[in-house]
Amino acid sequence: MSKVKTSFLRRAFRVRSKIRNNAKKLPRLSVFRSGQHLYTQVIDDTKGCTVVSVSTLGEEFKGIRATVATASNIGKKTAELCKEKGISQVVFDKGGYYYHGKIKAVADGAREAGLKI
Repeated sequence: MSKVKTSFLRRAFRVRSKIRNNAKKLPRLSVFRSGQHLYTQVIDDTKGCTVVSVSTLGEEFKGIRATVATASNIGKKTAELCKEKGISQVVFDKGGYYYHGKIKAVADGAREAGLKI
């Protein structure tokens, strides 16, 4: 395994272990970033199921590449769907990614739409 992949996995494990140990049974907003697309999920770990899922492959964002502006819109859309499901507060799971650029834009967009992170 390459050094970059190893450090990424180490960061991801460290973030998730802190979230699971310290979360007050809140759902977590998980972000995955691929080369061209961006995916968010709100996961209820107590039940082990995905409550809300939004990505750039969805109907609303079809054909749009993941930019910082798109990431902000994905955060807003995720927050809107969470409000419909009755979720007002989540724990942000950035995985192994740095809190910068698209990842930060998702969190800021969700906060703008009224979701407490």
